[in-house]
Parts: sequence; structure tokens; C-alpha cells
Amino acid sequence: MLVDGGLGQEENIADAIEAATRHEAQGYAGLWTAETSQDPFLPLLLAAEHTSTIELGTSIAVAFARNPMTLAYTANDLQKFSEGRFILGLGSQIKPHITKRFSMEWSKPAARMREMILAIRAIWDCWANDSELDFRGEFYTHTLMTPFFVPDRNEFGPPKIFLAGVGELMTEVAGEVADGFICHGFTTERYLREVTVPALNAGRARANKPPLDSSDDFQIVGPSFVVTGEDKADRARAADAVRRQISFYGSTPSYRSVLEVHGWGGLQPKLNKMSKEARWEQMGDLIDEEMLNTFAVVGEPDEIAAELARRFGDVVQRVSFYSPYDSNQDRWKSIMADLKSH
Repeated sequence: MLVDGGLGQEENIADAIEAATRHEAQGYAGLWTAETSQDPFLPLLLAAEHTSTIELGTSIAVAFARNPMTLAYTANDLQKFSEGRFILGLGSQIKPHITKRFSMEWSKPAARMREMILAIRAIWDCWANDSELDFRGEFYTHTLMTPFFVPDRNEFGPPKIFLAGVGELMTEVAGEVADGFICHGFTTERYLREVTVPALNAGRARANKPPLDSSDDFQIVGPSFVVTGEDKADRARAADAVRRQISFYGSTPSYRSVLEVHGWGGLQPKLNKMSKEARWEQMGDLIDEEMLNTFAVVGEPDEIAAELARRFGDVVQRVSFYSPYDSNQDRWKSIMADLKSH
């Protein structure tokens, strides 16, 4: 497994330079940005300028807050500037954010995402091969591209497109039209094996692609909750933070399917009700030890790598450590080294 790191939502975007150079020096294979309180693309421009080998991707950029043309330009620029190291990681977000926060349209998210990715590829093909731009879909239509608006040829080729998802329909889209799949942090080993992988293969079959195997170029990115620390008190603080994060995701109706695989579907409406009452701290109390150990790898630092490899080593090609709490960076460097040896 490749081990990736993440750029936090820094108060000063210039801090991305130090974080990126540090991750590359420590041997991480990739570096991802999220779209939460900051733009996901701008830090990667700085990261690309100050690194030379580490891959750089968005995990995720909110696709439906944009359109295929704007994404095609931005991703093409980052691919050229990083000399072929950029991965365009897209996600749908959920309807309230798209309609109420971004004031954009929401309908048939899986079908819309499929069309968006196909439209981006059509635009890139137009630029690379001087082909006519004639993409006509249900959601997006792109039929105008005059020479003045065509970028210089990208010698590094188009970036890979990875798609994030939880539900089966979006996951099938990833298998059909994307180059990789980004697992949500709210994913368990059982859900990955029983729901995600079959859905990816269903999408691949629709596109006449072979089933997933270790020799395929398609990559599954598996961010995994990790609870660890130097002592019991340290690990208890980490566990509390992860419980709160699990409960936050568990309150979302779209993610109920993950809980249902384990027979915990009834927890979702309880968490949702508490979230609407802003009882964020108390929500974490509903995540018991079994749930915590199912969603997270829990243990002392020297136990983490072996358990990650056991759970995901034959399924996931890239892994990152999802740790929503303050921790010693040297600890993750050690775990990464252990993981690479498995």
C-alpha cells in the first residue's frame, strides 16, 4: 500500500509549503486537500512549486459546486504545473450543501457525476487532439471551443480522475468512468468488501473493463480512522475525538447504509435529531466500543500498521491516517514505515 498524507485547513495558505515539503521528505506517496473551509486547489499550487515527487490531489473538490469546463481548466493547469503529479478527486457533497451553501442545482447525483466526468474528458480530448468539442448530455452541454480558449498542449497528458462515494450508485459510476475511488472515512472493512468492491466491479462491467485485481491501474484510496497515542490518556483523548467524528458522519441520512450493514441503522435518526439540536459533544457518547473498533483501527502505535494491513492490504492500494486530533507527526512517520514493510 502507498501511504498518503493530507494538508490541513491552514489559517495561512502559505503554510501549505512547509507541510508539503515535510510530507515529501518523510516519504509520503501522495498529499491530499479537502474542500471544507478553504479552496482545495490553491494549496496544491504552492505544494507543486515546492516539491518534485509527491503526488498531489483533491480529496475532495465539490464537483457540483462547479461545472465541467471550470474543472477541466483548473485540473489541466495543476497537471502541467506539477509536471504530471495531479489527481482530480471529485465528490458530490449532499443536497443541502449544494443547493443552500453553493446555490447550485441538484438532481440525479450519480447520473450527473457520470456525465460531468465524461464531459471533462471530452474537453481534454478536444484540447489534446484538436477534436471538435461536441458534448451533449442531460445536464451539461459543451459545443464551443475556439482556438483563443485552447490551452497550450499539456505534455504530461490529462490528470487522473478519482471519485469519492458511499452509496452503490455513485460507486458504480467510479468503477465505470473514473481512474480510482476515494473511500469515505465513514467506511468499514465489511462495507468495503460487501458493498463497495461489488459496486465498483458492476460499474466496470458496464464499461467492459475487467474486474478489480492487484494488477489493475485502478486505485482505491482508503482513509482510515486511527486511534492511537503514547499512553492511555493520550489514546482516550484520541478515541473521544474519533467518536465525535464518527457520530457526525453517522447523523447523515446518505450514510445510513454503512450503519445498516452492521445492524446499526436505527442509530442514524437518533444522531440526526441530536445534530439538529446542536448536541455535538453528546453525539459521540452513542458510539460504543464495538462501533469505535469497527470504524477505526485502535491500538498502540506499533500495532496500527499490522491491523491496517490485515483489514485492507488486499483491497486498498493507498491509505491515509484519519486522525481528527492533535498528535506527534513522528508517530505517523513510524507507522508509515511499519506499513510499508507489510
